Amino acid sequence: MQISSRFTIALHIFSCIDVCKKDYKITSDFLAGSINTNPVIIRKILQQLKNAGLIIVKRGTGGAEIAKPLDEISFYDVYKAVESLEDDTLFHFHENPNILCPVGKNIHFLLDKKLQNIQKAMEDEMKKYTIADLSKESKTFLS
Repeated sequence: MQISSRFTIALHIFSCIDVCKKDYKITSDFLAGSINTNPVIIRKILQQLKNAGLIIVKRGTGGAEIAKPLDEISFYDVYKAVESLEDDTLFHFHENPNILCPVGKNIHFLLDKKLQNIQKAMEDEMKKYTIADLSKESKTFLS
């Protein structure tokens, strides 16, 4: 199991917008250059962030802006915007464990609650960090 790179790319996008907004127009091409990926990937992630109400994207070469105060956007908000989780579950359980097997017939009982707790712990930890935290830390590299 692995969270896709969309999450870290989205955090990179927020940092780039925050740090570079005064000096550059923040376009998908500009962001792709910083992230070193294809602008099409950036545009898709920008659209997801826009749909979540986290950024504003101006058509054409207008650029991207952050839609809310940085301390109101948590890592969890970004994660929910860009990671598509089936049924909002991080862990995908194999579909048909063998109910004739003593392990197979009990595997959901053994694991479901534990996996839910693991996911909740990860999400709760993500809620502790905001884009404002990231901004403060990134500015220490600029001074």
